Amino acid sequence: MLSLVANPVLIAGVLGWIALNLAALYLAGGFLPFDRPALADKPFAVQMAFPTIGLIQIFAIMGLVWWLTRRRAPVDMAARAPDRRQTAIETGGLLAYAMLGQVGGWILGPAMGYSPFSFHLAGTLVGCSRLASPGEAILWCVYNFVVFAVIPLIWFRRRYTPLQLNLKSTNIRADVMVIVVIGLVEAATELAAFPSIFKLDPHTLLVAGPLAFVLFLFGTVLPTMVLIYAILLPRYLKLTGSLTATVILGGLTYALMHLVEGWSSFAGPRDTALSLIFVFLTYTGPGMFKSYFTLRTGNAWAHALGYHAFAPHVVVDAPLIAKVFAIR
Repeated sequence: MLSLVANPVLIAGVLGWIALNLAALYLAGGFLPFDRPALADKPFAVQMAFPTIGLIQIFAIMGLVWWLTRRRAPVDMAARAPDRRQTAIETGGLLAYAMLGQVGGWILGPAMGYSPFSFHLAGTLVGCSRLASPGEAILWCVYNFVVFAVIPLIWFRRRYTPLQLNLKSTNIRADVMVIVVIGLVEAATELAAFPSIFKLDPHTLLVAGPLAFVLFLFGTVLPTMVLIYAILLPRYLKLTGSLTATVILGGLTYALMHLVEGWSSFAGPRDTALSLIFVFLTYTGPGMFKSYFTLRTGNAWAHALGYHAFAPHVVVDAPLIAKVFAIR
């Protein structure tokens, strides 16, 4: 335990988290300029505290994952990556490609009269004053799936097996058990925080729920799973040799893929800085949990099904999809 607390990577992460919160407090001046209707009525202090509260909850369910997997043999994920030189080349190349893909989404969305594309559809989780259209939702989904899932998977499957890409379970029964438990815990937590799904009538829910699942599965879940947790995560571990650093890098990469969110404001330097800070405060924690979940199971599908596809993107986002597609 002492070695974990004294881990320099962990200490740097804690200091970075504190620094981001202090910078946000200084820049905000008591007001956050974000387009987040679901949080608009919350006091400033509560909005500032949400990311840290969420991080505490994430560490708690990390503990649950550890307990559920404590008797499983450790996964040597670093062995699934090539030699360090090839790993460094592939990691740098894929990160550069991912950023170019994001830039393409920032260009394509506005060119079509839509919001810039990110890993989330505008309005995801927190709402948005400008509702996405059905065409926007479909184009966003197709773009992300092709650019961030299909192309990288085709490229890397030429040289690596599904097991080397964390896409094959070595213990299906144990994986299913962890997926179900974590999925139920996370769904209950999100239903308590975002209960809007209970306002949908049965017909709307039966249509919007599966549609939300499909759109977000192809638009964000599979791109996230393939790009970060199938390909990059074993390479991060190979390069760093540190589980802690790998978990943090996975979280930072997940945040990096959400740089331009539907709620972001780029009206000036202050708003831009606050938006970027809150992207990292909001998404680094969930990205770290996905890293940890994958490292413990050796299976990228586990986090995708237990902590992404259903909760939150059906539990929280079915009402958004019902509005986008005018489902009644």
